Amino acid sequence: MPDHSDQTRGDRPIDAGWATLYRVGGAAAFVLLLYALGTIVQLIALGGEPKTAVEAFRLLQTNKLVGLLRLDFPTMLALPLYFLLFLGIFAALRRTDPAKTTLSTVLVFVGVTLALATPTALSMMFVGEKYAAAGTESARAQLEAVGEAILATDIWHGTGAFMGGLLLQTGAVLACAVMLRSDVFGRAIGWLGIAAHGLDLSHIALGPFLPAVGVVLMSVAGPLYLIWLPLVGRRLLQLGSGVPTPTSRRPHGVASSTPHCP
Repeated sequence: MPDHSDQTRGDRPIDAGWATLYRVGGAAAFVLLLYALGTIVQLIALGGEPKTAVEAFRLLQTNKLVGLLRLDFPTMLALPLYFLLFLGIFAALRRTDPAKTTLSTVLVFVGVTLALATPTALSMMFVGEKYAAAGTESARAQLEAVGEAILATDIWHGTGAFMGGLLLQTGAVLACAVMLRSDVFGRAIGWLGIAAHGLDLSHIALGPFLPAVGVVLMSVAGPLYLIWLPLVGRRLLQLGSGVPTPTSRRPHGVASSTPHCP
C-alpha cells in the first residue's frame, strides 16, 4: 500500500505531520489581524492607557470593560498567539535555514514570555477594588502608590516588557530575513515583514527615550502589519491544505503553458 504520510505537490514533499502547525499558525495570524484592527478602533473611540493610577481605578469602577481595554488587557490575550504564528512559520522555513529559523523562534518565544510576565490590568483591577473599599485617606494613598508601581512596570513601561519586545521583534525580523531565501512565502512578504517588524523594533528601542519618534515609527509599522499578517496567514493555511509553493508548481525549464504530467 502507498504511504500517505507525505503528499507530493510539484517537486516539494508536503509533510502531513506539519499540516496542523501550518493551519494553527495561519489562523493565529488572522486573529492577530482582528486584534490589530480592534486596537485601532479602541484607541480612536476610547483612548489610550490611563495616565495615573487613580484614573485607572476610576475607570475600572465606572466601567470595568472600558478600563480593561484601556489598560491593554486584550494585548495580554493576543500575545500567546505569537507562539502559534511563529510555530507555523518555523514549520514552513525549517528546511530553508534550520539554524536561523530555530534562533528566530526561540527569540520570539522568550520575548513573548517576558512580556506576559509583566503586571497586567488584572493587577490594577485587584488593587482598584481595595482602593474603592479603603476607609481612610492613608490607606488610599498607599494603594495609589501600589497602582503607580504597577503602571511603571506594566507592558508599556516595564523592563521585562521592554526586553521582551526587543527579543520578539528581533526574532520576527530574522524570520522574515529567512523568508527572502525561501520559495514558501516569497520575497515580497519577507521584505514587508522586515519593514513592519523592523519599524516596530525601532519603536520599542527608541520609544522610552524619544517618544515622539516612537509614535511616528509605530504609525508606519501599524498599517504594514495589516498587510503582512493576512498574507502570512493565507500562505500558512495554503500549506496546511497542501497547496504547493509558487516555484514548485512546475519543473525548472518547463514553460508555464506546458501541462505538468506526473
